[in-house]
Amino acid sequence: MGGFLLINPSSGSGSPTADELAEEARGLGIEAHVLRDGEDAAELARSADADALGMAGGDGSLAMIAEVALERDLPFVCIPFGTRNHFARDLGLDRDNPGAALQAFGGNERRIDVGRADERLFLNNVSLGLYARLVHRREGHRRRRDAFARVRAWAILLTHRAPLGITIDGTPVESRVVLVANNSYVLELPSLGERDRLDEGKLYLYCPGAAPPERSGERFVVDSAEHSLEAAIDGEPEVLATPVEFTVEPGALRVLVPPERG
Repeated sequence: MGGFLLINPSSGSGSPTADELAEEARGLGIEAHVLRDGEDAAELARSADADALGMAGGDGSLAMIAEVALERDLPFVCIPFGTRNHFARDLGLDRDNPGAALQAFGGNERRIDVGRADERLFLNNVSLGLYARLVHRREGHRRRRDAFARVRAWAILLTHRAPLGITIDGTPVESRVVLVANNSYVLELPSLGERDRLDEGKLYLYCPGAAPPERSGERFVVDSAEHSLEAAIDGEPEVLATPVEFTVEPGALRVLVPPERG
């Protein structure tokens, strides 16, 4: 057996292309598969005869293969091949060099935490509120190929000032934004900075306007009178039925990194 790498061609832009990355991987003895429309990446990973599973894609592509790696107790390899690659950055990888990250298939193993929103695994964070609405509207406009998608999405957000109407662990909270993170972020508003650790064994909940605005723990429950909330899970749009139980699984995921990053 050896490494098995799935490549999301819709994530990459520029150089290398998905096919070029696949050829580079094969040259290192890694079985590589470029995903085609309609293929189920998780099922391909479940059936692969491999001793390590990798995913080349953006943040939204990684969690489903990390979930399979966890199920199979196999190490997971992250190849940065998207727009932002936040998870790869926090692992210490060079986000601009996916080819260098292929060396992780023969690299060092780390144990890191994963978060869950109910049963849904996340590697980075789950956002509720304004940012989640932006992600949902951006995705809807993208599917319609609307040239004014970004402008219209931001206009909706800037005029939407109502709080979410939620409770956190049973306490009402008046805020337009809630973010639940797998480990602690350095806050650089309006965006998030880096995480210094991926193995603290804690979730961090950020809620501007609440008291306290930041808290940490191993479990949070977010409820809403609307019975569902728009969410962005690792940047991907989702609708979560409430109440949502957020939990952390300390050291659950085996991750391989290149030897020099060990």
